[in-house]
Amino acid sequence: MPAIGTITAEGVHGSRDLNEPPRFDRPAGPLRSRVVYAAAHVVPRVAGDNVPGAPADIDWDATLAFRRHLWSWGLGVADAMDTAQRNMGLDPAAVRELVTRSAAEAASTGGALVVGVNTDHLEDDVVTLDAVVTAYLEQLEHAENNGAGVVLMASRHLARAATSAADYERVYAEVLGRAGSPVVLHWLGEAFDPQLAGYFGPGLSVGGRIDVVARIISAHADKVRGIKMSLLDAGHEITLRAQLPEGVAMFTGDDYHYVGLIAGDGVRHSDALLGAFAALAPHASAAVQALDAGEHDRYHRVLGPTEALARHVFEAPTFHYKTGIAFLAWLNGHQPAFTMVGGLHAARGLPHLSRLIELADDVGALEEPELAAYRWNRLLSLNGVPVPTVVRA
Repeated sequence: MPAIGTITAEGVHGSRDLNEPPRFDRPAGPLRSRVVYAAAHVVPRVAGDNVPGAPADIDWDATLAFRRHLWSWGLGVADAMDTAQRNMGLDPAAVRELVTRSAAEAASTGGALVVGVNTDHLEDDVVTLDAVVTAYLEQLEHAENNGAGVVLMASRHLARAATSAADYERVYAEVLGRAGSPVVLHWLGEAFDPQLAGYFGPGLSVGGRIDVVARIISAHADKVRGIKMSLLDAGHEITLRAQLPEGVAMFTGDDYHYVGLIAGDGVRHSDALLGAFAALAPHASAAVQALDAGEHDRYHRVLGPTEALARHVFEAPTFHYKTGIAFLAWLNGHQPAFTMVGGLHAARGLPHLSRLIELADDVGALEEPELAAYRWNRLLSLNGVPVPTVVRA
């Protein structure tokens, strides 16, 4: 197997031989025991001017091919979410086109798809609650008209406009009342977006805000398919999960503790909607296939070790996890260059990426080790780091 160069934050250079990755089988039919979505990123056009503040210039062929990769493993795709750089480089026009293109691709391939609905197309930062409702409904209509399932994302505009939990209850009641089919709610914690601090209840504790969310869901259970919980706290997720009405799912968005949450406690479990699974599609698929077969030990053997990789990808500042997702997609040949819209590929340094590739190798997340070594060593070499010689066959 090929060798890669390594570098630490202290500037210490080293090398290691890569491992042969495990070979997982794609499922012969739909995954049964858990509903699993991978939140997908977007691939920029290599020749595009994807600098900070510029409109996103997307490589649509590569972007849609990556969604087909996820579907091929039996996973659903969660698109136009924060992993696709909503509010961090993906402008409203690009969001709208992404929803349209991804929905058409899902329809043609039979892949499961949900897309994010937000208020981020509003030009003003501060708006009224009525304007928040109208903005949500505009994006909801576009998603539903394209045949996509909906994730009702947390809105920065609502976080700024709301002065009480009652304001959240009012807005969600109005939007859910207009939904054509049940939607997935999304509670995105401030680690992912500091502008969403106090979401669902300004001034309330997390426990108090859990009560608000439970009231919203109970009052509109016929319009809520589930909720994606992204607070990176397993205890909070378990608390809300226990309060959900029958038929309403918990979709874990906890990229630190997903193994135990998906496995469940014998009474309740979480389904999944995770950015981490965009980088771990074969592992996620194999793990759920193990659950389908009643092989819980194999589930933990396959998925358990991946949490170390996910914790590194999502380390603080957590909102820059998208860089790690794109980096692994590049190493695995799913995009032609290590670039991101908005120039966000520069959000993590070489030592972070060096540790990331080591952890990916530890768990077998490098799908083509020779390609990964070739690309990574060339990147290190361009930055003046001594590396082993690897020739790409």
